Amino acid sequence: MCKQIAPSAELSTWFGCDPARFVEFARRYQLELHAPVRASALNSLCELARHQTVTLLTAIRHIEVSQATILADLVTTRIGA
Repeated sequence: MCKQIAPSAELSTWFGCDPARFVEFARRYQLELHAPVRASALNSLCELARHQTVTLLTAIRHIEVSQATILADLVTTRIGA
């Protein structure tokens, strides 16, 4: 499931962990998550989060500009937590 939810290699390369690009990265990443395989994986993650604690990991030092932050917000919104 993790690979299906991760940002594409192209998007990650473009982003390069540059905080100045985070807003656009978040927008593009959320668009990627609408693709069928990614959307299905995100739905599975949300379902899992409804029943148990889910831990999101990232290698980015500044968590506030990571895909984990975006995913956490999406999951929280979808499950109503």
